[in-house]
Amino acid sequence: MIHTLRYQPIPASFYQGTRDRLCAQLPAGSLVIVHANDIYPTNADGTHAHHQNANLFYLTGIDQEETVLLMEVGENGQHADTLLLRETNERIVIWEGARLTKEVATQISGIADVRWTDEYNALLAELVPAAKELWVETDNHQRRNTYVQTRNERLNAALKAAYPDVTMKSIYPIISDLRLVKQPEEMVQLREACRITGAGFSEILPTIKPGMGEWEMEAELSRAYLRRRARKFSFLPIIASGADTCVLHYISNHKECRDGDLILFDIGAEYGGYAGDMTRTVPANGKFTPRQKAVYEACLAVHKYAASIMRPGLGKAEYERLVRVEMAKQLVGLGLLTQEQVDAEGANPLCVRKYYMHGTSHSLGLDVHDVGPDNPVFAVGQVWTIEPGIYIAEEGIGVRIETDVLIHEDRVEDLIPNAPLEVADIEAMMK
Repeated sequence: MIHTLRYQPIPASFYQGTRDRLCAQLPAGSLVIVHANDIYPTNADGTHAHHQNANLFYLTGIDQEETVLLMEVGENGQHADTLLLRETNERIVIWEGARLTKEVATQISGIADVRWTDEYNALLAELVPAAKELWVETDNHQRRNTYVQTRNERLNAALKAAYPDVTMKSIYPIISDLRLVKQPEEMVQLREACRITGAGFSEILPTIKPGMGEWEMEAELSRAYLRRRARKFSFLPIIASGADTCVLHYISNHKECRDGDLILFDIGAEYGGYAGDMTRTVPANGKFTPRQKAVYEACLAVHKYAASIMRPGLGKAEYERLVRVEMAKQLVGLGLLTQEQVDAEGANPLCVRKYYMHGTSHSLGLDVHDVGPDNPVFAVGQVWTIEPGIYIAEEGIGVRIETDVLIHEDRVEDLIPNAPLEVADIEAMMK
């Protein structure tokens, strides 16, 4: 294990392969430039922890601020790569600890030409005028909704201002397609992220009882994840009890759970840059009421149906429609919709949106809501969540059941089998 990392890294050959696959789709004369994410400020002299740009990590394995990847693309996808790193100085050593050496960066990334970041502008002056096309990173994720400018966006604007005649294109569509199918080396990391995610939840499940604070459960989960070598939660954890089980992105985790409440855990651990993501809904007192059980089992039926149809060749949009049809049947059975309401909408019963207002599945990988085309077709090697939910605000009952799956030719593989799904298993573990 490389001594600077908490996790077992992917071999450098993987990152060489990702760069090869990207450059194979670019024309000769292209120059690719990808930057690390910024360290974002809080207030005064505070900062958030650094979270690496997923595409830079996908291409290099380097998890360090102020890193830059430059790739000069030649004929037939041949490419010459240069990696720029923040140079360690005496102040950094004293206050933060030494950064990567050039030798360790080569060991991680497979890139032999490693230099310090202060050479960046000189390299641009040499390489940009000679390039036929400049390929940069943009974040075109369909769910992105933020006004904060990334380091890539800021430096892309500076590039365009300095070199107004250069043709700039985005690698986003190409690299998103590449990241959609996971390579075997990635699956090692994803399996471990999912294993930790399920194991931590199963560890704390027997300790849950009425009167326990949502924040206490968050603390116990954090402990369970970190001691298994996760770096952190893969996203802000949702631990919602009572009526807040119907709030999709409840993250304050500030209440004490009451006897008779359901508790919805939407949680995940990050391992080696890859994200786990699961949701379980459990009774605070260890026993579902008859109504809670009926809603839970209806949601689980939809979950199992979705897993049964997620197969190579099925388009994501058609998959979501079919799941809505199944959800409509279950909502009628619960007395929440009438058959007449469902029939009136034909083959796409959008009336389910009153109680099920989100999608069933999203791609998973380096990002929790991983990148990919807007309407992908399922294929072998893709990793998706399956997460139907039923939210009955008027009853204060919200149920969501989520696991992560790997698509095989004839089935999907549950990557979180160590966290219970069935009512009887949940109640047995909480007894």
